Amino acid sequence: MMLDKIDELLKEISNLTAKNAEDIERLRLKYLSKKGEITGLMAEFRNVAVDQKKTVGMKLNELKQLATYKLEELRNTISTGQTKCEAFDLTRTPYPIKLGTRHPLTIVRNQIIDIFQRMGFALAEGPEIDDDLHVFTKLNFAPDHPARDMQDTFFIETHSDDVTKNVILRSHTSNDQSRIMERRQPPIRVICPGRVYRNEAISARAHCFFHQLEGLYIDKKVSFTDLKQVLLTFARELFGSETQIRLRPSYFPFTEPSAEMDISCHICGGEGCGFCKHTGWVEILGCGMVDPNVLEACGIDSNIYSGYAFGLGIERITNLKYHVADLRLFSENDVRFLQEFESAY
Repeated sequence: MMLDKIDELLKEISNLTAKNAEDIERLRLKYLSKKGEITGLMAEFRNVAVDQKKTVGMKLNELKQLATYKLEELRNTISTGQTKCEAFDLTRTPYPIKLGTRHPLTIVRNQIIDIFQRMGFALAEGPEIDDDLHVFTKLNFAPDHPARDMQDTFFIETHSDDVTKNVILRSHTSNDQSRIMERRQPPIRVICPGRVYRNEAISARAHCFFHQLEGLYIDKKVSFTDLKQVLLTFARELFGSETQIRLRPSYFPFTEPSAEMDISCHICGGEGCGFCKHTGWVEILGCGMVDPNVLEACGIDSNIYSGYAFGLGIERITNLKYHVADLRLFSENDVRFLQEFESAY
């Protein structure tokens, strides 16, 4: 009886036809689904007499293979037929394919990274959510430093008994540097780009998040002169070979001595204009020699090693290069604004 049923299905499946994908799916359900006819025959196979199992088994396999092949053949036939029916008007004007560009912050970030990598700095990135220990404590911030205040820092988790365990959104990428100094002994020469967060009112000149790039170099006999030459090279590579720099004394918890660096205004050539507030200089970054307390806190012997660090805001550099008046434009995704940078990349 089973052999007769198999022969009947073989003839039936050999003559299958379908007009569309829905017909093919109905045929699949009829023959090959869990409740299909072929699946039912497979289940009955265990009741076949032992002396007939070989013959019936071979026929069942032939039936299943035929059904699978036939359904696939019908799928290919319908697919080919649909393709042939599609008419192509070769005289029609093609749809314009608009090519995008990188975001202006990405363009400038990549340019800065390229400059420092050519000077031997390796790229390093760390977590945007970190603990107070790596963001503040190991970087020589006093326990009552205002950067720890709720008005400046976004806190995710606080511990009143131990501030070093507070979990926060990093306010600078210096946390990457403290983690690197923990794990490695000098020489260390890295740059750390990334997004940072500060609890500030959003305006044309400030935002609650922005992008930084910080650099760190630690080795034996590193001097402030080394820092000055690196920064001069960077400024001239980015803004032009005629660019001059000026270092002004400043204060940062993690460097001593510290300085702010200005560049000669590349709009007026240092003569004085509205952009540089008629001073001829524009501030672009902070820098200094790594404080010995930071080295010791990270497990580096300050009697043997010294180093320098610097940090700059990528939005500020982008503003200087492209004269963007409002920082909010960088994060509003206005296509009209982004299209202005198509030729910059």
